[in-house]
Amino acid sequence: MTGTNDNRPEFQRMIKDSHKKSWDMVLVYKLDRFSRDKYATTIHKKTLKDNGIKLVSATEFIPDTPEGIILESLLEGMNQYYSAELSQKIKRGKNESRHKGLLSGGVVLYGYKNIDKKAVVDNEQATVIISIYEKYCNGWTVLQIMNDLNSKGISHNGKPFRYNTLCKILKNEKYIGIYRYKDQVFDNIYPKIVPQSLFDKANEISKKNSLGRNSTATEFLLRQKVKCGLCGAKINGESGTASNGEKKYYYKCRNRKHHKTCNCRPIPKDILENYVADTIVDALNQPNIIDKIADTIIDIQKSKLDNNHILQTLKRELSQIELAISNLISAIEQGVVSDNTSKRLHELEEKQILIQRQILIEDNKQVVLLSKEEIKQYYLPMLKSNKQALINYLLKEVIVSNNEIQIIFNTPLKTSPDQDGRGYCIYSTHKNLSYKTKFRQKPKTFEFFIKIVI
Repeated sequence: MTGTNDNRPEFQRMIKDSHKKSWDMVLVYKLDRFSRDKYATTIHKKTLKDNGIKLVSATEFIPDTPEGIILESLLEGMNQYYSAELSQKIKRGKNESRHKGLLSGGVVLYGYKNIDKKAVVDNEQATVIISIYEKYCNGWTVLQIMNDLNSKGISHNGKPFRYNTLCKILKNEKYIGIYRYKDQVFDNIYPKIVPQSLFDKANEISKKNSLGRNSTATEFLLRQKVKCGLCGAKINGESGTASNGEKKYYYKCRNRKHHKTCNCRPIPKDILENYVADTIVDALNQPNIIDKIADTIIDIQKSKLDNNHILQTLKRELSQIELAISNLISAIEQGVVSDNTSKRLHELEEKQILIQRQILIEDNKQVVLLSKEEIKQYYLPMLKSNKQALINYLLKEVIVSNNEIQIIFNTPLKTSPDQDGRGYCIYSTHKNLSYKTKFRQKPKTFEFFIKIVI
């Protein structure tokens, strides 16, 4: 532990035990091993002296004379000066490294690898990072992402992904190429992995989730989207305990809870969430919508196949390595041979094999394309499997009163004079928590759903 301060457990135990006076001397290799803070040294030496214990340096001869007092003070001052100067040099060196775009030590961030003190994108890990951001922006929860990664055997530095690890990944600016140190901002250290728009969207979702998170850690799918139809206040997720000890979850008007000024009744969490999600699924399950979305997904598959950025990057890197190998072979043929030449050729050949394997993996990912029939087969189960994604993409607002629910979709279309362009609105009535849907106005087509979903 550092000798720049006295916050060392065994050191403090020694000072405390000196009161027992069971030993006569503290022997150190040099005085700076005792402490490099001259004020702390003076205080603790005084404590030892009062307890009849002498501090002795094995390599520094300090006579027990008045001159020895001056010499000891000089050595203590030099030790503190050396410590302060060394700290300053280290800080200056690290700052210069940052300005040069070099890593300044520590564990390399997941998604990168350290090559000659430079952060270089690890293509395999970068694919995982982008996948995490995309899934989170598509409505997956952090817990779902964690379970999915761990079930596939994808690890984080040799260990399973943890919840807090994923939360930090989703907020880390280094993935968009920004590194902050105190009041400085560096954009030349970490290459960008995540597009700015994707990073901003993930952080916006994270902020909304933190505002709507309930103390019970239960996932409320409609957080920040439910409003009271009687008083206009927000309706938040709440929890309570029934007489039999069972935990209950529901949505409750904020004014009813805090001010007792609203008589809007609480609605059980599962009933409201299932009703809203089922309404969205029913709307999306129209035959013409299924066909149009299936066609669009096929177009997206083909587009991704033609524009695989990772595959293109790997092929460019392979081309550069092959050119470097060719140049080295030409140099060897002309008689330019050394130990470094042979070593460099071996390194390039190993890297060539590694990238060829990565290209093969990326190619295999693109081999199977879903047909229209397969897409339609899995369409409805897919919709039902991820309610949060449907709500995030399509739902703008749910307005609840004691006898009516309004579900407003997130579309700019104006379908009736009383909607003010807020979006297509489904009205329903409910009585004694039994919900029946009735369409106040049904649009001719559902084309706006395709735009939002895709």
